[in-house]
Amino acid sequence: MQVQVEEISAVKRKVSVEVPAERVNAEIDKAFAGIQKKATLSGFRKGKAPLPMIKKLYRGAMQDEVMRRLYEQTLFTALDEHKLEPVDAPMIQDMPQVEEGTPFKYAALVEIMPQILLNEYKGLIVKKERYTANPEAVEAEIERMRENMAQLAPVDDGVVENGQTVSVDYSFKVAGHPEEDSSGQDTQVEVETGRLLPGLAEGLLGMRIGETKEIAVTLPEGHANAALAGQQGIFTVTLKEIKKKELPELNDEFAQQFGDFETLADMRVKLAEMREQQELERINTELKVRVIDALIAKNPLDVPDSMVRRQVEFMLENMKQRLQSQRLSLEMMGLDEESFKARYWAEATQKVKGGLLVMALVEKEAIAVADEDLEARYTKIAAGNEDMLGRIREFYAGQANARNSLLAELKEEKAIAFLLEQAQVSDVDAAELAQETAA
Repeated sequence: MQVQVEEISAVKRKVSVEVPAERVNAEIDKAFAGIQKKATLSGFRKGKAPLPMIKKLYRGAMQDEVMRRLYEQTLFTALDEHKLEPVDAPMIQDMPQVEEGTPFKYAALVEIMPQILLNEYKGLIVKKERYTANPEAVEAEIERMRENMAQLAPVDDGVVENGQTVSVDYSFKVAGHPEEDSSGQDTQVEVETGRLLPGLAEGLLGMRIGETKEIAVTLPEGHANAALAGQQGIFTVTLKEIKKKELPELNDEFAQQFGDFETLADMRVKLAEMREQQELERINTELKVRVIDALIAKNPLDVPDSMVRRQVEFMLENMKQRLQSQRLSLEMMGLDEESFKARYWAEATQKVKGGLLVMALVEKEAIAVADEDLEARYTKIAAGNEDMLGRIREFYAGQANARNSLLAELKEEKAIAFLLEQAQVSDVDAAELAQETAA
């Protein structure tokens, strides 16, 4: 058997294999003999059909069996001999038909782990967002809470205004596209410019109860039927009812409806503390991403597409679950699976690179997890529940895979903490970071 290995990239090899004609002949004979034993042909007892007839009738079956057998017997032997460890199933290409008396040649593309040379990882220059209290954000959160508690009160006289909710009977048509026709009765619509189909809110504004009106709208770019994007549709609307929001009064009684708040002032303080905690967590999370980006910039490497593909599929499933919990879908966000993967491929690539470099750092700096590290994590998971703490200890003691996964997570966290301890971190305003990101 002859084997040639061609370097396509740092993480991809083309392995060309040639199997001698003698071995091919032997496998062909073996395959036909096995088929002959099992074949049942009219006029012959099972296993007694003439071999020439078997070869004529079952040549396709022989081809499949011999190619599979030769591939299994030779490719992984070739990989072992050349010390290649694929990170995903090899992709077979250039595989011809099996022919008697002819060498069998094929090629396979193999992705391998990159060689990681972790050279620069101390003294990384990283910027951290400076936390700034924002009282306006707290007030905006209180207003959102008021909006959620709002009651809808009928408006007996007057015209539709922005922010009101209306009840309508409607029909919708797109000229030349009857499949788009729809209608509804007593349909509730919150009138807010910028949120409905372009033109719809503007057309509803100023209508009176009992009035019927035709409103032209423009179908958006993300419309389900892409061919209709940008075209005009017509709503025929009859206004039946107008309702306006009545917000609850902003006082101590309002605050007491949201938990352990005795007064409105107490709620403002607690909300400010919660926002500060959330913002600091966000800032620290983004800082960790920046230090990993800095590590990648100092230690560039190629990564296999198969690893990136698995990462982006993992991200896709997480996105689907998050959207489902909010009763949303990819389609409602103007995406499908392929466009999601294309949009997030670069981010997934960065995650894979960062993961590999952090693993290399763990090994290089001999970062280990002590018993007290595990106990601290168990305590954090239990969140003060002593009964739960005991069950958590038992779970990880009895589940090797779960324990190993937790150990890997803790090692990664310690490695990133090490990077930040060794880094040159400077605090900057959020506006400066936003400007850099935009650039």
